[in-house]
Amino acid sequence: MEALLVPFQYEYMLKAILVSALIGGTCGFLSCFVTLKGWSLMGDALAHSVVPGVVLAYMIGAPFAVGAFVAGLLAAAGMGIVKARTPIREDAVIGVVFTGFFALGLLLISLFPSNINLRSIVFGNILGISDFDILQTLLISFVSLAVLAFKWKDLMLFCFDPNQARSLGMNTHILHFTLLTLLSATAVAALQAVGAFLVVAMLVTPGATAYLLTDRFSKMLMIASAMGTITSAVGAYASYYLNGSVGGCIVVLQVLLFILALLYAPKHGMLASRRIVHSALEDGVKT
Repeated sequence: MEALLVPFQYEYMLKAILVSALIGGTCGFLSCFVTLKGWSLMGDALAHSVVPGVVLAYMIGAPFAVGAFVAGLLAAAGMGIVKARTPIREDAVIGVVFTGFFALGLLLISLFPSNINLRSIVFGNILGISDFDILQTLLISFVSLAVLAFKWKDLMLFCFDPNQARSLGMNTHILHFTLLTLLSATAVAALQAVGAFLVVAMLVTPGATAYLLTDRFSKMLMIASAMGTITSAVGAYASYYLNGSVGGCIVVLQVLLFILALLYAPKHGMLASRRIVHSALEDGVKT
């Protein structure tokens, strides 16, 4: 029993577990809107696009979160402009923009060597997070959760049916920008925990899993938030014993839960679908 409590004896592990849980809960809440809107690629693009912002922030001595957030917004604006003014498909636009921003970040690191650790940006470094970075992460998470809690119904309608939201008098442009801003901010917060490569998993997997388990959006929000919080805390805890990547542990746990939901979800799982098809065939034979 005492061996199971060893991680809690170290301050860096306590910080990692608590901060990971907060980030996971925030990502889980937002992932429901990302799933409903179909913005999985957008989340991936923003996660990679923050890299040059992080590098520039370190170069000028500014907080990394500020640089990453600005870079994410610039990438989102760039994607919107190119999509609106050209016939290029959205997936191609996203691919060009996020790879371009990521390449710019790598170029800046190679041209201006400093104390920036590329590995920590790409894979995260929650175990070595400083108190100042924790404060930034807490602020981003609490503000994002507050906005989502206050505007979740409007954002839900916008994600589900923008035309209906517009007909009801909602400003869909503001809602679009709000969701993009939250996505950028949350990607910045999650960068410390799992890195640029795995941020998209935390922004998509909990929502996709909850989507399989319920048809009610309010319940989907609760399931995804709880899943994000618990898997992030458990993943950080398990990484101590496995001596492995915190981000890897978190995302693997989330993917395992998704696979279980995919197989055994009472209504939308693969086994349930097979039972429904089998029952329909039997009823057809009987009639």
